[in-house]
Amino acid sequence: MARSHTPVLTPVLTLVATAALAAVIGLAAPFGALRADEGDAVSQPSAKAQDDEASPKEPVPPKVAAPDDERDTAQSGEEAGPKAPPEGKMTIGRMDEIVKRLDPKVVSARPGAWQFRVSNRVVIIITDTENNRMRILSPVAQVETLPEGALQRLLQANFDTALDARYAIARGVVWATFIHPLAALHDRQFISAIGQTVNLVETFGTTFSSGAMSFGGGDSRDIIRKRLIEKLMKKGLPI
Repeated sequence: MARSHTPVLTPVLTLVATAALAAVIGLAAPFGALRADEGDAVSQPSAKAQDDEASPKEPVPPKVAAPDDERDTAQSGEEAGPKAPPEGKMTIGRMDEIVKRLDPKVVSARPGAWQFRVSNRVVIIITDTENNRMRILSPVAQVETLPEGALQRLLQANFDTALDARYAIARGVVWATFIHPLAALHDRQFISAIGQTVNLVETFGTTFSSGAMSFGGGDSRDIIRKRLIEKLMKKGLPI
């Protein structure tokens, strides 16, 4: 008989998750790209390349892409509709305000990193302002406890029911995670992302759903999971 996919949320998992958090926070730039000063990452140009640069070339006019609304008009032949709303202006300070509304007992290991609880689930948020990235993490289960076929089921969920959040594996732990550019977030997107991430933990082994939307079709449990996101919206947004 196949074992259940129910999350194994043990003290060991909590310790592993905490150690993983410490390791990530300890990095100078957790999302940092490879830089030119890191060893031999950047090779010197060859003699041929230098000769090519020395020889005069005919200037090539730059290609300028049309804005999205103009491209849509050119393709459809119709007038462009209303422009999309501008991106958000999320900051570390704004995130801190929202997180403290969701859980006044939040712990911050450093500016831009928080650990707190939603529906009694551990939630970790890590940001990198230098590279304009953020991610939300919540531990699901230890990889070694997963039954046969569970990894394939997680990938299937990532395709249709996880929506903006995702299942992932790192440091021997299955995580629910949400990854996004930092500054582009709106308040509602940020709160919804937390709710989706927690929903993936809570539905692990059943619907594997973030609760926001599902391409897998009409399971009534998805409707129940939407209530968590709505509850967080009321709690996290200012009146």
